[in-house]
Amino acid sequence: MARIDESLPFHPLGIAVLTVSDTRDEESDRSGALLVERVTDAGHSLAGKAIVADDVEAIREQVRAWVEDPGVDVIISTGGTGFAPRDVTPEAVKPLCRREMDGFAVLFHQASHATVGLSTLQSRAFAGQIGDSFIFCLPGSTAACRDGWDLVLRDELDSRYRPCSLAGMVPRLRSLVPS
Repeated sequence: MARIDESLPFHPLGIAVLTVSDTRDEESDRSGALLVERVTDAGHSLAGKAIVADDVEAIREQVRAWVEDPGVDVIISTGGTGFAPRDVTPEAVKPLCRREMDGFAVLFHQASHATVGLSTLQSRAFAGQIGDSFIFCLPGSTAACRDGWDLVLRDELDSRYRPCSLAGMVPRLRSLVPS
């Protein structure tokens, strides 16, 4: 049965939060703030926080910097995954991925459908692996970030989640993969 095994030790991950927006700043970035709160409340380390414009090169520059940082295991972005002309997060990030995580989009859309119905079709949320880092790209709404973290990422990034979690795929935690 899938569950958190409380008998196992928790191994915090270094998680960076990236907000992609032409209009938000630290004061108005509610989605980024929600993710920071969720990440730290779960016991993970906030490895970075940034806001960049809806610009392919700006997004790639920040993502690459975090991928090169040994303290960043996971990147969670918010914003730029819709169909507005300036929504370019998938175009910026997907070419950097050596692997895409198709199951994340499926699970995110299932969770999102339960809260926003068919409007979930307007999201191009996705995830992948760049080098040894994982990246999860969520929509920019606070509700979408809440669904993404609470209903998908919280447990999958918890090293105690069984039968297995992504934490065991992080190089420094590979010994956590059940045999």
